[in-house]
Order: sequence, then structure tokens, then C-alpha cells
Amino acid sequence: MTNETPAPEQDPLSARQTLEALVWANLIERRAARRWRIAKSLLWLVLVASIAGVLIADNWSSRKPAGPHTAMVSITGEIAADASASADKILPAMRDALEDDDTKALVLLIDSPGGSPVQAGLVNDEIVRLRKLHQKPIYAVVEESCTSGAYYIAVAADKIFVDKASIVGSIGVLTESFGFTGAMEKLGIERRLLTSGQNKGMLDPFSPLTNAQRQYEQSMLNQIHQQFIDAVKKGRGKRLKESPELFSGLFWTGQQAVDLGLADDLGSLDSVAREVVKAEDVVDYTNRENLAERVAKRFGAALGQGAVTALMKAQVIR
Repeated sequence: MTNETPAPEQDPLSARQTLEALVWANLIERRAARRWRIAKSLLWLVLVASIAGVLIADNWSSRKPAGPHTAMVSITGEIAADASASADKILPAMRDALEDDDTKALVLLIDSPGGSPVQAGLVNDEIVRLRKLHQKPIYAVVEESCTSGAYYIAVAADKIFVDKASIVGSIGVLTESFGFTGAMEKLGIERRLLTSGQNKGMLDPFSPLTNAQRQYEQSMLNQIHQQFIDAVKKGRGKRLKESPELFSGLFWTGQQAVDLGLADDLGSLDSVAREVVKAEDVVDYTNRENLAERVAKRFGAALGQGAVTALMKAQVIR
């Protein structure tokens, strides 16, 4: 028979204290790690914002030379409310350019097939207003194309310069859609469209278009077309040559446009700045997002979201 020494009993209070110490140490460690993640996200956000700010400031300062210069605003692509060539983007850029005391003239550099007559009309009206307000010449210089709504804008300028191969004109208005009523009848498909008002579904492609509705829509197009014609006549005046096809929606080469009085002369941005404005330095006032702004937005959004998420998680354990 052997004598075994019994193991000493552990003090319950001491075991509890040890457990509490371990839990508390783990909690402190988790909090420290969480705070570090938050701080790191915020530091990255500040760093990216600082870099973006420096790049933006550098870009702005580099595009504004000291002394007289030719201001330029680019009008590129479709003219629409949600596009880069919208009135909201073009108008502030034109104002900034003409308010600069060193700006000797503004050149609208156009390469657009047209678009919204409303947006084009807004720009046309503002060009007329700014010409009177600042008493500085505004020229339109056409690159590849200046048709429809883009030409609506150009005619408000003092002069229009084109390349001999540019496409200019298309003074007309259109609306387009599809009609599937015949195909639906052949396939035995029934259109169930409920409206309040007999003309509410007038442009629905699956419903027939009555003669009265067609005439009504045509009258609207004719009215907008006449507004376009009036703007061209007001802007170009006696420079226009009489031609039955001038307002038919046809378009012409740059050389033909000069012959018809739709444009004044051949020229480019550089040649107009050098020979017409007599200020060779060209400053771009176009309202566009640069690379720094895009990078700042993307990184800022990502890091900002990360910081917010981390902050929200940090509130779970206090």
C-alpha cells in the first residue's frame, strides 16, 4: 500500500482572476488592432487626398501661363444633359475663361455630332450673353464634325473656322422609334396598355400611331426646326448663301461650308490663336475630371468606406 500525496486544491478566486486577466488582455489587444486599422485607413485617405490636391493644384497652375493667352473650351461627343458636353459643364468653363483678365479671346473647340436641342440652345444663349458682357471675341473651331446641335452652338460665335474635310451642317431635327404592331398581329400578341388620356401612350412602339398623333408630333419637330433655323440666320446673317437645301438637314465638307457661308474660313486651334487672336499660348478651361481627381475619388471612396466600417465595428466592444 502506497501513500499518495493529494494535489493541492486551486483557489477558486485565483482561477477567476487569471481568467479575467486573460479575457481583459485579449480585449485590449483586439481594441489596439482595431484602432490601428482605423488609423491606417485614415492615414491612407489623408495621403491620397494630399497627393490628389498637389496634382490638381499643379495641373491648374500649369495650365494658366502668365500674360495674354487664348482660352479654349472643348465641346466633344454627344451634347446631352448627362454627358461631358452638357450646358452644366460648358457654361461655367466659358465664364471662367472670359472672366480672366489675361484672356484675349475664347475658342470653342468642337468635335460633336450634336444632340439635345435644349442643351445646345442653352449654350447658344449664353455665348450671346457673354459676348456682350465681356466684349471679347468668341470663335468656334471645328475638328472632325460640327453638325446638328453642335452647329446650333457654333453659330453664336463671332466666326467659325473649319478643316477642309470637316463635316458641318445637318440643320434639322429628328425623333426616332420603332413600331411593332404589324409583327404583333402576325404573332397573335395582344398589347395591353392602360392609360388615362387618349394620347398618353402616343410614342409607345407597341401601339399604333394615329394620323392626328403623327401630325402633332411633326408640328413639334417643325417648331424646334424653325428655332434652329432662326438661330442660324441670327448668328450667320448675310454671310449665308441662298440655297434651297441649306436647312434641309444635309451636311457638307468644311470647304463646302465655307462656300455656303456656314463657316468663315479654314483654320485650326493653333492657327486661330496665332494668326487671329494674336496670342499663341492656349489655356484649356474645359470642365473635365483629370486623372488626379478620378484617383482621389476612387481611393477616397474605398478608404473612406473602410474607415467608416472599421469605426462602426469599433463601437461593438467598448
